Formats: sequence, structure tokens, C-alpha cells
Amino acid sequence: MNLDFEKQGGLIPAIIQDNTTGKVLMLGFMNQEAFNKTQEIGKVTFYSRTRKCLWTKGETSGNFLNVVSIKEDCDSDTLLIKVNPVGPVCHTGADTCFGETNQMDGLAFIKYLQDFIDKRYQEMPEGSYTTSLFKKGINRMAQKVGEEAVETVIEATNGTEEGFVYEASDLIYHLIVLLTSKGMRIETLGEELKKRHK
Repeated sequence: MNLDFEKQGGLIPAIIQDNTTGKVLMLGFMNQEAFNKTQEIGKVTFYSRTRKCLWTKGETSGNFLNVVSIKEDCDSDTLLIKVNPVGPVCHTGADTCFGETNQMDGLAFIKYLQDFIDKRYQEMPEGSYTTSLFKKGINRMAQKVGEEAVETVIEATNGTEEGFVYEASDLIYHLIVLLTSKGMRIETLGEELKKRHK
């Protein structure tokens, strides 16, 4: 990155966003030294304009901002830093410096689950149900999707709302496992549905 620190007197704004929820958590400022330290330690480090020194967010509270990715804007004078936060971000104890609750909604969790299943596929840890499905092969994974689909239909027609939600959730989970084994993601289906929506 060729960042333009001089445009704003040696500092550039850094927008901090939760990598999982997409919520904007806070805005801070970095000089070149803070930016370098952030890259070096993998935890967001700012330049404090009031104290005139570097500070790593969380160094006293333990509420670190663990860096996932750093992107510069089109003018190279602003950063977007995606993080996995540890605890609340604001000094007031709030989740964000804008007073918003930083929780994963259901759709964000499905993406998180897809990422988790991708990781299981790459690492294949012993003792994991997901690993056992991958090891049993495509036929067993497809069979499980079929079984869960039948159970979802039964609950929808003759069961309870709670049972229906439970079985439909099983169906989605097993479908994501099957998609992963085929080198696809749940977003692949989203793209197909988007095309059909025209």
C-alpha cells in the first residue's frame, strides 16, 4: 500500500468494521508508525491525538481488535480494517462507538457457518461430525440432504412449528456440507436465485 499520510497532516482515518457482522465499530486515526505496528502485531493500533502517542486498542481492557484484512480507499488516504473484536469496543462498554448492538443476525450466521464448514473441510479435525460426513463421501452427504428434506416435509405437514424449524435447519446445514464438498458455497445458490429474480 502506498498510503498518503501527508494529505491530512500525517494521519489517516481508519474505519473499523466487524468482519462477521458487518457493523462499523469505531473510527480512529493512524500515523505511519501505528499502521506499521498494526500490520506487525495483527491488532489495531491507533495514534492518539490527545495523548500524542500510539495505543493498541485493548492494551488495558483486553478488548483487542484482531485484524482480518486492511484495505485502502481509492484516494489512498483512508483505511477500512475488518476485525474480529474481543469484547465491547467503546470505552463506555457499548458494543460500538455509535451505540449499536454488534450481534450476528441469522443471515450473517449462515455465512459464518459456511466459513466454519469450509475450515472443517480443509483441516478435517478428528471427532467432528462434519469431518465424518466429508469422509463418508458424496453419496452419504447427498443421502443426508434427502433424509433431512423428507423430515422437513413431514414436520411442515404434520408436525409442530418448532419441529419444522429444527428439521429445516438440519437440511440447510447438510446442504452446506454437500455444497462445500462440491467446491461451492451457499452464496452460489444466492447468485443463482439472483439471476432468476430478473
